[in-house]
Amino acid sequence: MKLRTFCFFSICFLALWLWIFSPYSPPKSLPKESRISAIGAMSQGIQQEGFANAETLREFHFPADRGPHLDYQTEWWYYTGNLKGEKRRFGFQLTIFRRALQPKKQERSSAWGTNEIYFAHFSLSDIQNQVFYHSERFSRKGNGLAGAQSSPFRVWIDDWSIEGPENKVTLKAQGENYAIDLQVSPLKPIVFQGNKGLSQKSAEKGNASYYYAQTRLKTTGTVEINSKPIKVEGLSWLDREWSTSALGKKQSGWDWFALQLENGCEIMLYQLRLSGGGIDPYSSGSFINAKGEKKHLKVDDFEISVLDTWTSLETGITYPSGWEIKIREPNIALEVTPLQKKQEWPDTFRYWEGAVKVEGEKNKGYGYVELTGYEKH
Repeated sequence: MKLRTFCFFSICFLALWLWIFSPYSPPKSLPKESRISAIGAMSQGIQQEGFANAETLREFHFPADRGPHLDYQTEWWYYTGNLKGEKRRFGFQLTIFRRALQPKKQERSSAWGTNEIYFAHFSLSDIQNQVFYHSERFSRKGNGLAGAQSSPFRVWIDDWSIEGPENKVTLKAQGENYAIDLQVSPLKPIVFQGNKGLSQKSAEKGNASYYYAQTRLKTTGTVEINSKPIKVEGLSWLDREWSTSALGKKQSGWDWFALQLENGCEIMLYQLRLSGGGIDPYSSGSFINAKGEKKHLKVDDFEISVLDTWTSLETGITYPSGWEIKIREPNIALEVTPLQKKQEWPDTFRYWEGAVKVEGEKNKGYGYVELTGYEKH
């Protein structure tokens, strides 16, 4: 689903801080009440009047829809992937988020003036050594510090970047003692999630996003750890969404699955958890066959059961850590297990997102899982 870790109610605090002070880093510490998950803030809704909403079907246009959508308050470019090199496995996440502060840009003479802020998350899971590297960056758009454009396509924050033609996008980012330099190329057509790209997240009008994905991206390049470059190859996944309002007030968190099977098929599922218990009926997903044909899955078409849990020593939050997934049509039963349990983001925003393996009688593969809202349990 990839509504993702973006619209937090602490964003207003961060936006004000960024507007005045540093172009890159967030405050070293936030008030306890500001250290929340994405879903909590999204539910409380800090949207402003004047932005467009995702309410009706639309035609998608490329390359324009690769770039920013300034009429909407939020959007993101979200890459995850599983890689292998030198008999080792790695998982990675690189995401850049854009947030508009007001519907109309205020005219300011300073080159630092802007109506938009950007932030990014970059992680690398070193499966062999069970190490989870993670970094975050924040910036204003002004003076070229961060931004997005459709032609030529480029999204960046400082020297972290996503750019290039549609058939070969380059991902570059580095943290302390780790980095990636990857090239991704689509092996399948674009998938328009939900109803032809309109992904409804709750019953309220406008609580939706425009959402497309590239579910199978051939990936090559290098991973660098402690100044040692490692040639890698594998598969990545892009989720691309933009919206202004997306979630309902009764939703407390989500479990999102992006699974790539060895037989050429992919599965995307998300279940929206309700604050009083249970699963929201607007939970859904997709099954993409080897030809790239999508079958929409409604909440009654699949079942996700938790097999294990893991408790973070850093935050004390307990997350699911193993699942059984059953899809009724096509008839599929899978067991999904983290490649390492410690893949939690314990920084400004807290959630779990990591690489997983997929096993079944006829289906095997790898993927990524995201879990939000569990600090409330």
